[in-house]
Amino acid sequence: MNRITQLFNIQYPIIQAGMIWCSGWKLASAVSNAGGLGLIGAGSMYPDVLREHIQKCKAATDKPFGVNVPLLYPDIEQHMAIIIEEGVKIVFTSAGNPATWTKHLKDHGITVVHVIANTKFAKKCADSGVDAIVAEGFEAGGHNGREETTTLCLIPAIKEVCQLPVIAAGGIGSGQAIAAAMSLGADAVQIGSLFAASVESSAHANFKEKITSLKDGDTELSLKQLTPVRLIKNEFYQTVKMAEQRCATSEELVQILGRGRAKKGMFEGDMVEGELEIGQVASTIHAIRPAAEIVEQLVKDYNATIPLLKPF
Repeated sequence: MNRITQLFNIQYPIIQAGMIWCSGWKLASAVSNAGGLGLIGAGSMYPDVLREHIQKCKAATDKPFGVNVPLLYPDIEQHMAIIIEEGVKIVFTSAGNPATWTKHLKDHGITVVHVIANTKFAKKCADSGVDAIVAEGFEAGGHNGREETTTLCLIPAIKEVCQLPVIAAGGIGSGQAIAAAMSLGADAVQIGSLFAASVESSAHANFKEKITSLKDGDTELSLKQLTPVRLIKNEFYQTVKMAEQRCATSEELVQILGRGRAKKGMFEGDMVEGELEIGQVASTIHAIRPAAEIVEQLVKDYNATIPLLKPF
């Protein structure tokens, strides 16, 4: 056991990212049942939908699972109340100040993890009393860092300034990548893109198929003036790109984004005008597989890689 498997009481230090429109109860419970930690992505759920997913996840697994809550969510108070009422034991927060909710959650016996992308916020997490941090590199698909620091650089930088357990995220899609992250000092990994394309993912079939067809260079970090996300290069992306090239204001970009753009793409399957968020590692994903098979392959490849890391 290491610090993360002990903290969450899980078999493998593999966490499934709480992705909007992809991470419902089916995926979370499947990953937890396979020995990792599944997360329900609350960012795309109304409060009553979140409650339903938590209840269904509890019925589908007797293993630990958690909920990811973006702190910019408009109904955040309702979400947090439901999480506490339903007895969720693990919460990952992101896209906001870790000091806002950490104490409240910990006062209710909840383990708190916060997602960050720089050393400044790693220090804030330590000061706020979180139990662990997710250090998310530039390669990731979801809410990314404006600094564009890669995972390979971010992990050791954070280890220098923070004693908290570190969960590496961004660009991790294989057992070999897990070994690389662990060798840099990470205690665990968080994986999004691989699970977004899983059988149990709640994403639309069109989005899953699109992921498996991507080549390197088919994604780019965009919308940095708002909240940086890595987008597949479709027509919506091109509209955003042209607006950014002519130095569009944040207000103009908000208007272009509109409402429900991510839902339109990832959940409803519009590959033309939808917002399609995915990590760089998507170019190495070539099949839609069950979550348990993904976890099994990650563990197998990690264990096969470790003996190869011989001294020079």
